[in-house]
Amino acid sequence: MGIEERYRRVAQQVAQTAREAGRDPGEVRLVAVSKTVGLSGVEAALAAGARDFGENRPDAIKKKAGEYPQARWHFIGNVQSRRIPDIVQCASLVHSLYQERHVARIDEAARRLGKVQDVLLEVNVSGEESKSGVAPGQAGALLRACEPFANVRVRGLMTMAPQGDKAVAHACFEDLARLHARLRDGLDAQRADAFDELSMGMSEDWQEAVFAGATIVRIGRAVFDDAFDEADR
Repeated sequence: MGIEERYRRVAQQVAQTAREAGRDPGEVRLVAVSKTVGLSGVEAALAAGARDFGENRPDAIKKKAGEYPQARWHFIGNVQSRRIPDIVQCASLVHSLYQERHVARIDEAARRLGKVQDVLLEVNVSGEESKSGVAPGQAGALLRACEPFANVRVRGLMTMAPQGDKAVAHACFEDLARLHARLRDGLDAQRADAFDELSMGMSEDWQEAVFAGATIVRIGRAVFDDAFDEADR
C-alpha cells in the first residue's frame, strides 16, 4: 500500500471516528507528520489530498515548505531560541510553545515578517519526565504571559499521551480538554473565539483523542510507514 492510499484510508478513518463520536468530521484536522520522509513522500500525500504537514526540525520545515508552499506547515518539535526566525518563517502553527522566554522571540520574528504567529501551548498532562511541556497548573500563567504580544496568538493546547495503554491515553486527552475549557472560560470574547484548538493524538491513539475532543490529530507512521500495523493501534 502506497502513501496515497494510506493517507486516503487514514483520512476516511478520522472522518468516520468523528461521526461515531457525534462530531462533524470537519472539526478534526489531519496533520500528516512527514518528518520521516523526503519530498517525494510529501508530494504523494499532497496528491492524495493532504494539506497539513508536521515537521519537528527547522531545516526540514524550511526545505519542504519552500518546495510546497501550497501546504500548511506545522512545527511540532522542540523550539530552539536560535531557530525561532526559521520556524516562524515557515510555520502556520507552532504546536510546542512551553517556555515563556520564547514568547518575545516569536513575537519579534513574526513582527519582522508582518504576520501573527499562531501557537499552541504544550502541556505535559501525564507528568512524564521524558516529555516536554508546562505542568497543567502552569498553563494559565503561560497563557497570560502571551497576552501582551500582538504578533503571537494562542490558539489552544497540545499534549502527548503515554504510549501503550489506550485507556490511559484517553484519560490524558480528557484532562487536556477539561483544562482547555477552563482556560477558555477565563478569556475575553475575542481571545476565546481564537482559542479553539486541541492538538492531541498520534498514530497509536488518535481515535481516543477524537472521542475526547481533538481538533487536530498528528499522524505520521500510519500514513508514511508501510511497516505500520493497524492492528497494533
